Amino acid sequence: MPVVMARLIDTGLNPENPSSSYVFKMGGALVLLAAVGFCCALVCQFYASRASQGFGTELRNEMFKKINTLSYKDLDGFGTASLITRITNDIGQLQLAVAMLIRLVIRAPFLIIGSVIMAMTINLKLSVVFIITAPLIALIIYTVMSHSVPFYRVIQQKLDKISLITSENLEGTRVIRAFSGVERQNARFDAACEDYTYSAVNVGMISALMSPLNYIVLNLAVISILWFGGKLVNSCEMTKGEIIAFVGYITQIQLALVVVANLVVIFTKASASAARVNEILSCESSLTFGSLKSVTEGGDNAITMENVSFSYGGEISALENINLTVRHGETVGIIGGTGSGKTTLINLIMRFYDADCGKILIEGEILRNYSSEALRKYFGIVPQKSVMFSGTVRENLQWSKPDATDEEIYAALKAAQAYDFVSELKGGLDYKINEGGKNLSGGQKQRLAIARALIGKPKVLILDDSSSALDYATEAALRQALGKLSPKPTMLIVSQRAASVMHADKIIVIDDGKIVGTGTHEELLLNCEIYREICSSQGISNSEGGGGR
Repeated sequence: MPVVMARLIDTGLNPENPSSSYVFKMGGALVLLAAVGFCCALVCQFYASRASQGFGTELRNEMFKKINTLSYKDLDGFGTASLITRITNDIGQLQLAVAMLIRLVIRAPFLIIGSVIMAMTINLKLSVVFIITAPLIALIIYTVMSHSVPFYRVIQQKLDKISLITSENLEGTRVIRAFSGVERQNARFDAACEDYTYSAVNVGMISALMSPLNYIVLNLAVISILWFGGKLVNSCEMTKGEIIAFVGYITQIQLALVVVANLVVIFTKASASAARVNEILSCESSLTFGSLKSVTEGGDNAITMENVSFSYGGEISALENINLTVRHGETVGIIGGTGSGKTTLINLIMRFYDADCGKILIEGEILRNYSSEALRKYFGIVPQKSVMFSGTVRENLQWSKPDATDEEIYAALKAAQAYDFVSELKGGLDYKINEGGKNLSGGQKQRLAIARALIGKPKVLILDDSSSALDYATEAALRQALGKLSPKPTMLIVSQRAASVMHADKIIVIDDGKIVGTGTHEELLLNCEIYREICSSQGISNSEGGGGR
């Protein structure tokens, strides 16, 4: 366009021989070029949007799949808040970077290089100004980027902290209000935001230097063109129109570099985000599963643990030298105080974590030799925290068996003592459960979680403190119903309440990560002091242990 403008000025507006027809001709050419540019911009915008949205969708899906392959240990290392920030904010930054890359970054070099080449075709001497200007601009951009990228990585980490505080406050809002902690949490959130703001302002000050510095260099280039170009016009080596064309090309370069300067901020953020996303995608799970696709019964023992020890990474062992045998069809109670290692023991059996040393055998086969699918079908677990997902009751109960019929669901509900309250819900199995099961009581969620595990008909059923919210009558009815299951699964019942495990075939007493007692309720009352203390503190005497087992 600057070349067309130069010809319009030199020929159409020549004082000696002006030509209005030439002016209209060149004016039409300018309009045509503008229309072509407009159409190209529309096409570019359309495909940039499709490409960036597709990229973000694919990357987000891949990251979500990768997160679901990571072990508990890996997830603990990253943290929930950080993972949420990475899959939302960080991928959003990368998505924006892809859109800007296609729309503006790819176009900018063509504008700059094309402007330099066109200027050189007009006058090679004066184009030296362009050749000097380009490295100076590149140096400014490189300097700003090299100083700002580390800051953006820190900023994303501070955004993780804000996400963590927000998540904790949303989940624990009842506790916060119960203890009048709203002001303290507000102060904590304000401090995190202030910290984030301070870092963002500092990096913003660095990035803000780019445009002024670029303008200084480019305006000096314009002055140089006018100064030296004026001399060339006086010596008849150039025309006035060519000087205007030169200024037009330097203005095109200026606009392109202003765009690039602004995009540097986006790409420095994207660079930090890319490193954080890649950290997840390149992470390999610390658990590697075997090739056995199913668990077949072998021998008398369903579960065997030999000299198993485990720690969560610190010096203190969560479990130490555990030896345990669970026979087929046996009901085993596991009891101990808070933090004694009961749930850790279950996590190792389920292979949510790997033991530091020792062997765990399932049906006589090393636990690590089984595939993840084989273990999940073999075990049915009701965790300490009964998690419900948004959706219907039916959808929540079909997790262990997606094709479960209503008859199978009702049978599981009856066994879990949940049939009566589900029948009273509006819609029954089609009753909508809110996020996290907030429209259900603790006892209702626990009974639904038990029913969910029963529907899959596991060979081993693990109840990890899953009746803590139930009254004694409901728990007794539940225990009786579980005893009548056909075929009867091997059961591990974890509890802090002696009444929940006292009728088991065998009770394991755990204290400070060690097994300190094994036997029936009556045997432990005679031989295990810790078990006697637990029973005594809960008002259970020796005379209560008999006949119910």
